Amino acid sequence: MAKLVRFGVAMEESLLKEFDRYIRRKGYRNRSEAIRDLARNSMVQEAWEQEKGEVIAAVALVYDHEKRGLADRLTDLQHHAVPMIVSTLHVHLDERHCLEVVVLRGKASLVRKLASNLLAIKGVLHGGIIATGVPSSEEISQSPPPSKHLHPDL
Repeated sequence: MAKLVRFGVAMEESLLKEFDRYIRRKGYRNRSEAIRDLARNSMVQEAWEQEKGEVIAAVALVYDHEKRGLADRLTDLQHHAVPMIVSTLHVHLDERHCLEVVVLRGKASLVRKLASNLLAIKGVLHGGIIATGVPSSEEISQSPPPSKHLHPDL
């Protein structure tokens, strides 16, 4: 387990009260957990914005499958990016519309480009990208083993 380092943080009382409300809403047990997550999220966001490092991204897009050639274009683009494609999920929303979620992993700049290309295909009605970092081997080795039981708060 990695060594935890204690440090002090000073902030305005009103900001601290709002932060405490935030951590209660989000279900954190303490301020330290919340600060660690905020720091990690900021670094992942920076890597995404600066197109540095390896990321994982979920690209969700909704489209009309009756739009001529659209499904073929989406599939073709994905087949040409096989090393980055981790998984796909296809959901039939109604008689015409589909939701596709494509999970990508790779260099941030390449993942961003592929995600943008998927969303820009003519006929995609709307969509979005959620990006996160790839855990380092150190983070993985420090993670506790998965519980065999559901968390008591669930």
